[in-house]
Amino acid sequence: STQLEESGGDSVQAGGSLSLSCVASGRSYDSYCMAWFRQSPGKARDRVAASIGSSEIRYADSVKGRFTISRDSAKYTLELHMNKLEPEDSDMYVCAADYWVGSPCETASDYTYWGQGTQVTVSS
Repeated sequence: STQLEESGGDSVQAGGSLSLSCVASGRSYDSYCMAWFRQSPGKARDRVAASIGSSEIRYADSVKGRFTISRDSAKYTLELHMNKLEPEDSDMYVCAADYWVGSPCETASDYTYWGQGTQVTVSS
């Protein structure tokens, strides 16, 4: 089975930056898609950014130009570099992965493996 462990969440001022990291373990090959979701209590998980296959990257409109996702397939790691943070970015950020090559990698239901999450808090 695959385990995902996130790190890097913190409290920052608006306009600041944070970098989140996710490490996958338990398999000897890289996942097909990995993504960062955000989740608030009582709300559905929303995909923030995804790394799909060998080169496809997708971002939510709300973070385009501010967030950058990167993946190191050799180390099974996924990072999210967040710049120009806004109070609205405050949330629990959760790493997700799936190994099925046919996965659309779009919504939370497309991902099988999840981390516990790391909290990001942005104050104004």
